[in-house]
Amino acid sequence: MGLFDALMGNASELKLEDVQQEFAHVLARTERVEKAYKLIRDLFVFTNSRLILIDKQGVTGKKTEFHSIPYKSITHFSIETAGTFDLDAELKIWISGTAAPIEKRFNKSLNIYELQSVLAEYVLK
Repeated sequence: MGLFDALMGNASELKLEDVQQEFAHVLARTERVEKAYKLIRDLFVFTNSRLILIDKQGVTGKKTEFHSIPYKSITHFSIETAGTFDLDAELKIWISGTAAPIEKRFNKSLNIYELQSVLAEYVLK
């Protein structure tokens, strides 16, 4: 991920093997990482069971919050593709019991349709 994309708040895709290994202590025994993205220091990880939002806090990033959202709690989601002058794609996820969606932006090189497919596969079961 380029510095410019990081400063603009765009996310980049991470290697699944690295994420699976780094967060093995958070994952259930049969859980596997499907997709993972980094947004500056924070991560969001899509597994076969849930969405995990990882918020690294403080100057050093040692304090970490893990927010787990089971797919059954996701009521709906939307994607917005990047345009000619709008260089980022957007993902919005609505969780039952909350009015405001979780919003994430991705750089134009990321395939937002692939991410939508992962969500659709698990949310629409």
